[in-house]
Amino acid sequence: MTNSIRAVLFDLDGTLLDTAPDLIYALNCLRQHHGLTDLSLADMRPIANLGSKALVCRAFDIKDDDAKLSPLREEFLNFYEQHITRATQFFPHIENVLLALDQRHIPWGIVTNKLKRHTHVILERLQLSHRPACIVCGDTLSKSKPDPAPIRYACELLNQEPADCVYIGDAITDVMASKAAGTKALVALYGYIHANEDPFEWKADGYIKKPEEILDALNLLIE
Repeated sequence: MTNSIRAVLFDLDGTLLDTAPDLIYALNCLRQHHGLTDLSLADMRPIANLGSKALVCRAFDIKDDDAKLSPLREEFLNFYEQHITRATQFFPHIENVLLALDQRHIPWGIVTNKLKRHTHVILERLQLSHRPACIVCGDTLSKSKPDPAPIRYACELLNQEPADCVYIGDAITDVMASKAAGTKALVALYGYIHANEDPFEWKADGYIKKPEEILDALNLLIE
């Protein structure tokens, strides 16, 4: 790996923030509304980074082409908005990582598949909205990850070449998007990775077992 990294891009759910408790709480509100029992956070946590459609499909045992998905998803999103920062918080030591990047004048941004209407509310409530150099959401462009367009767009906003940026995420779609965009890819192993997945098969440029290791990984990449 070459030492040319000049900017850092983060996924949101499962990388910067632990949003799973609120996502699964909202999902259980939806299930209760339809007369179903709660699902456990432990069982559903690995699905949290796959998006609202995947969560609803799993919770109601339906396919993504089922006509019931769209209205159920909208109900879920409404419940989520009501409880969006009930328990969401930074992963341990992430705030120290962001502070260190700020102190080293290394710009960092967020590229997430989360909708703008949710992303900005969370960032504002956690007093984080003013700090990222860019924020690209799932509906900022017409395409979202694993398409590389959002990461490429973030690089443009940072006035950096993709080869000079690193993207950190916790899903295979993050690695796919990062590689297609031309950025380096780091995998947050502490995120929402299913036990049946082998993230080392994704062939990322590096792997991070816990958030405090991010700076060590970046030290290998940043001039």
